[in-house]
Amino acid sequence: MFPYFSKNYTSQITSVMDLLEYQAKELFHRVGIPILPSQPIVNLSEIKHLHIPYPVVLKSQVRSGGRGKAGGIRFVENTIDAIVAAQAIFSLAILGEYPEVILAEARYDTKSEFFLSVLLDYKLQRPVLLGSPKGGIDVETLLEHMEKVVVDSDFSPFYARRLAVKMGLQGELIQTVSSILEKMYQIFWEKDLDSIEINPLAVSPTGEVMALDGKIAVNDSALSRHRDLVELLTSSKLETSSIVFEPVIPQPLNLPQVCVIKATPGEGNIGIISNGWGLTITSWELLVHEQGNPACGWMLNEQEGLISFAEQLTIALEQAIKSTHIKVLLINILGSPETSEVIAKGIADYFQPYLKREIKFFREDLFPRPTRANSLEHQQDGQLQNHLSQVTKLPSLVVRLLGGDLDPIKESLSGLEINLTEDLGQAITTTVSLAKAPKK
Repeated sequence: MFPYFSKNYTSQITSVMDLLEYQAKELFHRVGIPILPSQPIVNLSEIKHLHIPYPVVLKSQVRSGGRGKAGGIRFVENTIDAIVAAQAIFSLAILGEYPEVILAEARYDTKSEFFLSVLLDYKLQRPVLLGSPKGGIDVETLLEHMEKVVVDSDFSPFYARRLAVKMGLQGELIQTVSSILEKMYQIFWEKDLDSIEINPLAVSPTGEVMALDGKIAVNDSALSRHRDLVELLTSSKLETSSIVFEPVIPQPLNLPQVCVIKATPGEGNIGIISNGWGLTITSWELLVHEQGNPACGWMLNEQEGLISFAEQLTIALEQAIKSTHIKVLLINILGSPETSEVIAKGIADYFQPYLKREIKFFREDLFPRPTRANSLEHQQDGQLQNHLSQVTKLPSLVVRLLGGDLDPIKESLSGLEINLTEDLGQAITTTVSLAKAPKK
């Protein structure tokens, strides 16, 4: 994926939302894009039971690029060589990322290699088809021969064929490559992707084509509509990290659910509230990197048609406050100034009842039995009292927001232990420090 066409997110967030090669190829297979026989490997013992005949290629499944030059792709002729190569790949970090899966794949006799991609151009606000007749790892040559077709109306096979012709393809290759581009666009459109890429699309001496590698960048704002993508994302890294994905609190009118990721029960003392899958997972990983111990992560979604952002925040706060094992709550929101102001107001509105009833909150004996004089007050406060009775102490709050007028939140939450910042690194450091501090 090329940066001048990609969305303006940090590389950390983007990388988290990229499917691994074997996951992307599963989507390719569903629509009929040709792929080679392959087998994901998660431990060395599986090498002895490969279903693919030798020779095979072993490929590190990492989201960072440059794995070929780094030694993350190796060709092997037998089981002994495969075990040695797999052990080396599992131990090899590529741009700081260790693979948790290796893809074993049949070898392919290649005559030429193409690059194909469909992505969303955020400047044009239109899908774009990209293609180069010089695919592979030589990026400079690939870019030098890059061709581009903007999909400026409803998609039709015309756009795919036009790109194939601009790439200089001839004969049957025009139709073959056009057909693959149409299937790529089908995945791109149906799954609300940021981009989908095949590099290389290999052509054999007999003219057959094969997708030898694939990349898919998922739009985290659309994940609530595509549970199959969530399952792909959670089937590798999150599952092996003892984190599980589950929905919480079904919403009315069959609206998508507010979702949460959780560590193994009993683990962790940090909660995360963030907007989107990518930022939630990024926050989780940064906390772990700083020796923090996250327990739960709630994901908010600004997608049109859902309950309001403020209502989703209230749901997440309710769950976080009831989770008595959470010592620190990190609220990390990336969005417009308007979004930041909504979150700031939502936090202030939610915690005001706790501040007004601070003495009652910590002294259960100050909840008197209802009388005629105070029965109305008790009826009004009944729901709050029932909720407060489930909580022993509010967690420390670390809030990271970008933009907007944040001064009001500082004043309205002056009675709470709260740390407000625009810097993600500072928010992570503060969260971990508070989580490790001795209990008062």
